[in-house]
Amino acid sequence: MWQLYQFPLCPFSRKIRLLMGEKNVAYELVREDPWEGKDAFLNLNPAGRTPVLVNTAKSITLADSRAIGEFLEETVETAPMINGTAANRAEIRRLTALFDENFYADVTAPLLLERMKKRIIYKQPPDSGALRQAMRMAHGHLDYMDWLIDNRPWLAGATMSMADLAAAAQISVADYLGGIDWKGHEQTRGWYAVFKSRPSFRPLLSERMDVINPPAHYSQVDA
Repeated sequence: MWQLYQFPLCPFSRKIRLLMGEKNVAYELVREDPWEGKDAFLNLNPAGRTPVLVNTAKSITLADSRAIGEFLEETVETAPMINGTAANRAEIRRLTALFDENFYADVTAPLLLERMKKRIIYKQPPDSGALRQAMRMAHGHLDYMDWLIDNRPWLAGATMSMADLAAAAQISVADYLGGIDWKGHEQTRGWYAVFKSRPSFRPLLSERMDVINPPAHYSQVDA
């Protein structure tokens, strides 16, 4: 069986969990806090980042969420998430990169630093200015998602894709950390509510990160 090394608020691990859930690939979670810098984990991924997907029986170790996603797409035929024409596949990859890179840098990473790392690792209070800036940046990203949803059934086109999984993973972490103001973003909120009701998403809603609790609406499917 696959083992997925991750920690509860790693958005890239969440993307792979959603993908494996949609593809009905069995796996077990292995808690790994990458900031601890354990030698055993660095041996699996010298970059020291989650997720890492391991299948000991098959002597396979995969690191980096996009590499893992591409591997699963190539080896598991069910529920393809990078499909359609060449142009559509390029659009899926473009949007996946947008959420993995831009949304993460603008929104998720600052929230993780201020609300998680400063509390658990550095024992420091959060910077309220940095939190406000992350929430302002989130509005811009949600505005773009609203536009996409107004013009397409799903973010990248006619069907659910890796772009939707990447976006949902980032938003779920930001929402857990209280960094999403849904006011004025009914399109994206409706899209996200659909995701929260999917079986692949349900395990994420029940998982908690140590002493950090999410807002009350986080685990409500219709909120």
